[in-house]
Amino acid sequence: MMMHNEMNSSPSICQFTDHEVRSKLKGKRKLGAFINHLIDHYTQQKSHLQYIFVNDDFLLEMNRTYLAHDTYTDIITFDLSEKKSPLIEAEIYISTERVQDNAKLENVHYMHELYRVIIHGALHLCGFKDKTNAQKAVMRIVETEWLEKYLTL
Repeated sequence: MMMHNEMNSSPSICQFTDHEVRSKLKGKRKLGAFINHLIDHYTQQKSHLQYIFVNDDFLLEMNRTYLAHDTYTDIITFDLSEKKSPLIEAEIYISTERVQDNAKLENVHYMHELYRVIIHGALHLCGFKDKTNAQKAVMRIVETEWLEKYLTL
């Protein structure tokens, strides 16, 4: 078990794992560092994040089991942080099939949409919500801002 101040000195971690799909994600180290920076920007906290890329059926089953939603979705973010912990811990599941379909609907490249969804999950951990239309509008503005920052690195 880590002591409180050991946790504060541990580096932020952001990992990306393909689970029975090919995300085609490149530059994982650079993207992970960027996501850690985004979270630190809003929360001033270290983070240990695990992004897991899955298929539609896997994420639909998670949506049914854990959120009681019977719909396909592109992302589910599970904040696993302990209350009052200085560390943000999370598992973020992304359906590459939904990302592909949404990219076609939005007329953007798959990788552009994948980066947007990855950023979206991180923003949820920073306290941004998207339940109401007003929240969705703010979320989209902030997503776009951070996506443009990442794409111009």
